[in-house]
Amino acid sequence: MTHSHSYSFGQDGFMSDDVSGRRGLLGIAALFGAIALFIGVDLLTDRGEGVGAVHLAAEMIVLVAASFGLGAMLWRLGRLRRALADARQDVGRWQEENRALVQGLGLAIARQFSAWGLSDAESDVGLLLLKGLSLQEIADLRETSERTVREQARAVYRKSQLAGRNALSAYFLEDLLPGTGA
Repeated sequence: MTHSHSYSFGQDGFMSDDVSGRRGLLGIAALFGAIALFIGVDLLTDRGEGVGAVHLAAEMIVLVAASFGLGAMLWRLGRLRRALADARQDVGRWQEENRALVQGLGLAIARQFSAWGLSDAESDVGLLLLKGLSLQEIADLRETSERTVREQARAVYRKSQLAGRNALSAYFLEDLLPGTGA
């Protein structure tokens, strides 16, 4: 059975929670930067207008705090970028080291899906369920409704005679993982 779609969850994959985290940090950094800029401009204009020392000191404190906030957000963003790059490197290394195993497992899964009589769409949904995506994420990725995906998932479980997502995952992974030794 051939599949009509290939789903990749790599560097800029569908499941990237890191993107929203980076955007959040960038947004906070931009806010601190804007505050520092506006306070700096205000300080320059206030100084020329003869504003009192207490007012200038209060604005200077806000400027220093905003500058520290900007620096802290940029530092955290740098740490996040380095950690993300390290994680991507680890994933790439793991994928390269285990390419033959993963390809073999992929073929075995495809053969089993075929033996169960799954349609191409049901096979795609089955693979995405095995990858851990929610029904809504699968629907978004496949550009269909969540209801359609739910029905296709039910067909996968019915045709495989498995109780659900956990049983589906266990069917393929149970013999691959080491026992508990108990």
